[in-house]
Amino acid sequence: MVKKTIGGSKNGGSREVAATKAPKYYPADDVVVVPKRKPTGVAKLRKSISPGSVLILLAGRFRGKRVVCLKQLPSGLLLVTGPYAVNGVPLRRVNQAYVIATSTKVDVSKVDTSKIGDSYFGKAKAKKSKKKGEEVFAEEAPKAELSAEAIATQKAVDAALKLQPMIGKYLKTRFSLSNGDVPHKMCF
Repeated sequence: MVKKTIGGSKNGGSREVAATKAPKYYPADDVVVVPKRKPTGVAKLRKSISPGSVLILLAGRFRGKRVVCLKQLPSGLLLVTGPYAVNGVPLRRVNQAYVIATSTKVDVSKVDTSKIGDSYFGKAKAKKSKKKGEEVFAEEAPKAELSAEAIATQKAVDAALKLQPMIGKYLKTRFSLSNGDVPHKMCF
C-alpha cells in the first residue's frame, strides 16, 4: 500500500492506495496450454508410389494429367514430370495427397535427378515499392521467363525417359470421371 495525498478542502488529506491495480482478467484454472507442434519430419512415401510409377494429378493447373514420379524430395513432396515433350507437364513438386497412383511403371533408372531439389523451384523475389499509392499506377511486371538451366534440365530428363509408344499414348490421355463411375472400385 502506498500513501497518496489527495488535494481539495473536502477530501481529507491522504489515503492509502494499492501500488498496482488489480488485473481485470483472471485466467480460469482449467485452461490447458497446448504446446506448439514440433515438425515430425518428412512425410512417409505411400506404398503404392515409387520412383517410376505413373500418377494421376488431382489438383492444380495440370489436374487430370498423368505424370511419372521421379523421386521424393527432402521436403516430402514428390518430383514428377510429364514428360514435357509428351503431355506438357514440366518438372514439378506435388504433394502425394493430391495424386492417385496407378499400377503402370516406367524405367527411370537413367534419369539423373541429383541436381534437382527443393531449391530448384524457388522464385526470385519481387521488389516492393515503399509508398502506399504507387502500387495502383505501377506497370505490370513482365512474365518471368524460364532460365536456360531449367530448359536444359527439362530436356535432359525428357531424353533420359525412354517411353514405349503405348505408354506415351497413355500419358497423353487425361483422366476424368463420368456419371456412374465409382472411383473407389476402379483399378488404376
